[in-house]
Amino acid sequence: MKPHSSSRAPAKIKRQTSSGGIVFKTTENGIEVALIAINGKTRWCIPKGLIDEGENSEEAALREVREESGLIGEIIDKIGETSYWCFQRSENTKCHKTVSYYLMKCMGGDMNDHDHEVDEAGWFPIDEAIEKVTYKDEKELIRKAKNMIETGGCLK
Repeated sequence: MKPHSSSRAPAKIKRQTSSGGIVFKTTENGIEVALIAINGKTRWCIPKGLIDEGENSEEAALREVREESGLIGEIIDKIGETSYWCFQRSENTKCHKTVSYYLMKCMGGDMNDHDHEVDEAGWFPIDEAIEKVTYKDEKELIRKAKNMIETGGCLK
């Protein structure tokens, strides 16, 4: 019996840097945050995307929030970073991705004005948003944002 051989070459490795934001507003019902749905509304997440050449992390976060949620945000503070590995099958590449997240106050915009990559954008009470997001690291980031909002004077 011949040993099994794969025709696929070993995966390449690359690094990507992204940026995004947790956009919030306050209503009579409390703090609400913006989330986006992707992959046929099967995943709810925080708006984020790759940093373009010539952009810094903050500029990319503001642009990605605008493109993916339709909202205009104002950065209050950096929340933190996440890092993870993913596999891009089409490129046979393992990718180490680092994402910086910023707390943003909503300054305007229209959630119906999101880009084609997003299936839906919506406002959620912050505790519901923590439960709704798909990824564990994003749950932690929203918890941290909630604490920053409640203790940092962002509600003025």
